[in-house]
Amino acid sequence: MRRIALLAAAVTFALGSACAGAQENKLPDIGSSAAELLTPAKQREYGSMMLAQLRHYDYLLEDPLIDGWLDTLGTRLAANSDKPRQPFTFFLLRERQINAFATLGGYIGVNSGLVLTAEREDEVAAVLSHEIAHVTQQHVLRGVERAQRDQLPILLAMLGAVIAAQSAGTNSQDDATMAAITSGLGLMQQRQINYTRSNESEADRIGIQTLYRSNYDTEAMAGFFQRMQLASRSNKANWYGEAPDYLMTHPVTTTRISEAKERAEQIAARNSLTAVTATPNATRVERIPKAPISLPPNAAGTDNPLLPSGIKLSDAGLSSGGTGLFDYARERMRVLSADSARDAVREYEKLGKDSDAKRYGLALAQLRANQTAAATEALSALLDKHPGQLWLSLAMGEAEAQAGKYPAADARFEALLRQSPNNRAVALTYAKVLNDRATAAAGQRAQAVLRPLLGAYADDPLLQQSFARACEIAGDSIRAGEAYAEAAYLRGRPEQALVQLNNLKRKPDLDYYARARIEARIAAITPTVLELKRQGVRDEDLRRQ
Repeated sequence: MRRIALLAAAVTFALGSACAGAQENKLPDIGSSAAELLTPAKQREYGSMMLAQLRHYDYLLEDPLIDGWLDTLGTRLAANSDKPRQPFTFFLLRERQINAFATLGGYIGVNSGLVLTAEREDEVAAVLSHEIAHVTQQHVLRGVERAQRDQLPILLAMLGAVIAAQSAGTNSQDDATMAAITSGLGLMQQRQINYTRSNESEADRIGIQTLYRSNYDTEAMAGFFQRMQLASRSNKANWYGEAPDYLMTHPVTTTRISEAKERAEQIAARNSLTAVTATPNATRVERIPKAPISLPPNAAGTDNPLLPSGIKLSDAGLSSGGTGLFDYARERMRVLSADSARDAVREYEKLGKDSDAKRYGLALAQLRANQTAAATEALSALLDKHPGQLWLSLAMGEAEAQAGKYPAADARFEALLRQSPNNRAVALTYAKVLNDRATAAAGQRAQAVLRPLLGAYADDPLLQQSFARACEIAGDSIRAGEAYAEAAYLRGRPEQALVQLNNLKRKPDLDYYARARIEARIAAITPTVLELKRQGVRDEDLRRQ
C-alpha cells in the first residue's frame, strides 16, 4: 500500500506541476469560472493538504536554515509582485532533478537540483518570480477548469492501472506499473506540447518585472533558461537526470530566450541615465544604470551614526539584490539532499573546496558522517575568517556537542539565543542538541527554548516533533502526546493523530485544561478523518494493525 501511495503521490505531483504550465490557447480577460469553483480559502486548503502529503512521503527537504533562506527570498519577490497581498508558501523538495512548480493557494515548490544547478541567487530568484507570476496571473487557477474535464480522468486511469498491476502479484508488476504511469504521462505530455507559449511568455514578462523591483539581475532569467537548454542538448545534465524536468513543464525555445533578453534590456534602458560626450570629431552616448543606494563594504558589523546606538548591521544581504546566503544555502542543500553523509563527503572530493561555502559544506558532511575532528577544524578556521556568521556558528555548536563539549556548546547556543531571540533555526538546532542528550534537565531546557515559538510556528511539524521529544525526556507525557499527535497531523496523518489523541484522552491523570485542549483538537480533526474514510482513504500503518 505504501508503494501505491507513493506512486499516487508522484503522479499527482506531476499533474499538479502541469497545471501551471498547460493552459488554453487564448486566455479570457473576464468570465473565468475558476474562482467560483475554488475560493481562496479552499485553494489554500488544497495547497496545505498537498504539502502535508509531500511531508508524509518524505519528499520535502525540511531544514530551518534553508527554509529561512528560501522564505526570505520568496517573500521578498512576492512582496514586489503584481499582487503583494497574495499569500505564498515556499518549500523545498530533496529531489535532485531540476524542477520548480506552482500550485493552488500560492504554494510554490523548488527541487534541490534546481538550486544546485544555479550559479547565483539571481537565477533562483528568476525561476521563483516566474512561478509567482503563474499564481498572480491565475494561470494555476484557470488550469483547474481543464483539469476537471481532462487531467482528472487521466489521473484516475493511471491510478487504476497502478492498483491493478500491484494486485496482480506477478514478476512483471513493476513493468506494468511503469507502463501505466508512462502511458498516462504520455497523454498529458502530448496535450502540453499542443499548448501555445501564452502563459509562459506572460509569466516571463511579469517575472522579469518582479526581478527588477526586487533588485535582482533581470538578465538572470534568460541566462538560466539558456543554460538549461544547452544542458539538455549536450546531455550534460546527467548529474541530475538525463533531461531537466523543468524543461518538460516549462519548454524553453530560442525565441523565448531572446524575448527574455529583450525584456531585460528594455527594463535596463528605461531605468538608466543617458550620458552624452561630445567632441569636435564625434559624439558618444552611454547608458549609466541607476544603481540602488547601498552601504560601503566596511559598514557591515560596525556602528552606523545614522542608526540607533548599539544597532549593528550584518553583512548578509548587503550585496546587490541578494540575501548574501545563497552559496551557504546551496552547499547545505547539497549535503542534506545526498543519499548519505558519506556520499556527500565523496561528492566534495570530486567538487573540491575552492570556496568558503564549499569548505562549510564539506565540514557539514563530515559532521554528519561522525568525522567530528575534521569538521571542527574546518569550522574553526571559517569562523576565524567570518566571525559571528550564524550558519557557521550553529554548525560549530553542533560539532562541540557531538564531541562531548557540552559547556562550550551550551554557551555558544545561549549566546546565539540572546543575540537572536526566538530565531527558529537557532532554537531548533539547540533543541536537537539538547534532545540528543536524553536527560531530564536537557529536555526541560529544550522545552523552555521551544515554547516561545509555539504560537508563531504552530503549523511547523519540525517544531512540534522537537517539542514532543523535549517533553518526553523531561517527563511531561501529556504535552509530549499532544505534540506528537500534532506533528502526525501536519505530516498528513490525521487518522493517526486522532488515534493518539483518543488514547491520550483516556489517561486518568489529565487535568481540566489538558482534557479541554485534547477534546478541542479531536473535534477539529475528526471531520477530516471522516471525509477521508468516506473517500476510502485509510492510514496504511493503522490498516496493517
